[in-house]
Amino acid sequence: MLLLAALVIAAADMTATSGLPEREPAAVGMSSARLSTIDRVVQRGVDAGGYPGAAVVVGRKGYSVWSRGFGSLDWTGRMPVTSRESIYDLASLTKVVATTTAIMVLYDAGRVDLDAPVSRYLPDFSGGLRDQVTVRHLLTHRAGLPAGRELWRIAKTPIEARAAVLAAPIQCTPGSCYEYSDLGADLLGFVAEAASGQSLDAFLARSVFAKLGMTDTHFRPEAMSSVRIAPTEIAPPRGYPLRGEVHDENAYALGGVAGHAGLFSTAEDLSVFAQMLLNGGVYNGVRVVSDSAVALFTKRAAGHRALGWDTCDGGAGCGQYMSERAFGHTGFTGTSLWIDPDRQMFVILLTNRVHAARARRPSTVIADVRNDLADAAVLAVMDDPSGVMAMPVSFRADRAQDWNRPLRSSRSRSAAARRRGATQRAAAQRAATRRAAAKKSTAKTSKAKSPSAKASAAKTKAVAKKTSVVKKKSAAKTKSTAKKSSVAQKKSTGKKRAKTPR
Repeated sequence: MLLLAALVIAAADMTATSGLPEREPAAVGMSSARLSTIDRVVQRGVDAGGYPGAAVVVGRKGYSVWSRGFGSLDWTGRMPVTSRESIYDLASLTKVVATTTAIMVLYDAGRVDLDAPVSRYLPDFSGGLRDQVTVRHLLTHRAGLPAGRELWRIAKTPIEARAAVLAAPIQCTPGSCYEYSDLGADLLGFVAEAASGQSLDAFLARSVFAKLGMTDTHFRPEAMSSVRIAPTEIAPPRGYPLRGEVHDENAYALGGVAGHAGLFSTAEDLSVFAQMLLNGGVYNGVRVVSDSAVALFTKRAAGHRALGWDTCDGGAGCGQYMSERAFGHTGFTGTSLWIDPDRQMFVILLTNRVHAARARRPSTVIADVRNDLADAAVLAVMDDPSGVMAMPVSFRADRAQDWNRPLRSSRSRSAAARRRGATQRAAAQRAATRRAAAKKSTAKTSKAKSPSAKASAAKTKAVAKKTSVVKKKSAAKTKSTAKKSSVAQKKSTGKKRAKTPR
């Protein structure tokens, strides 16, 4: 197995893109000492059990300045991660690296009109509010679509899954509400296929990835590459561990090629893609999209969303220091790509935090590491016209707030606590039921008293009343007798005193 892995990696060395040319940080106005913070925060995520490994590339001014691999592809530690060879499931980065880029290429070619109704390209997506949904609405997540549908539950084939996407309900007037939607990205993928006359994966392979030399970027990667691919979930609904198959169940239901997920790539391939966008759509003299399309699709269009892309508002994994024009995206598996055109830089992070995480909250771990990575990269810029920013005393990963302990024992304790709580709740419920039954029985008995019992009670009450009256008369008579006796005694005493000499 290890020999096979070595042969595959050697083959990759000969055929894969070399990525961006490398330069020392100082050559592009960055501090290597400050960039070293990246190593600490990313490794802390591995040590905390948030993910088994990670690939990182930071680029600036056309060069790769910090390219690193951390940990391993899985928890065995047998295959170390490298930014060049390690392939990751990009999850929702597919929305921008693949689907949005396809729409950009077709927009440049005049084959997609952003303000045209989607029904122009997809006649089955029509009727009612669907007729008002435009391509632009899909790109800004304002089509009124729900976040998603459980295609993997309701569809048995990719054709049925596609039909379920086309039949998704519109929940509000298009353009009036925001809902981040995988279904919208899937529809964009269908639009790209209809406008290009090709499948989404074939169109992108020819029009984008081959032009950029991104030879490790694919939907449904080849089986021979599996030793280089980071595994994802070990117990998914499919019933077997995943490695080289898309993690997202709905993308799998659509055949592994979907507008919202399904793309696999390396950090170095993505570095070429990011640099192409920073260059205004061209790389190594090969134009992929126009500079005007890059400018249009990456600027804010509705709220914090650009067209397909997200923008940096301080809470989306891009840290707190990137410029207002920064744009990027994240992926559920632990991936992120952020590009800051004002500083001519990008930051890439690939992980598989969904692979048997040993942290209780791997989503919190990856969120902190994403933000720390972006912050460390920006803070390492030493030639910013606004001056050099001060480094914080500690980063999020240093504080590890709401991170966790290793998984196994804490999980068993949590399960025991849940069982105890359930037992206590059941006992309390039984006691409450008994009390309620006893109370009901008492009320029923009282209500069911017979007429003779009621008469007996009334008679007893009358006798008690008569006895009370007799007692009162007797007490009054006794009091009167006592009073007469007292008067007689006083008179007798007075006579005796009169007979006694003074």
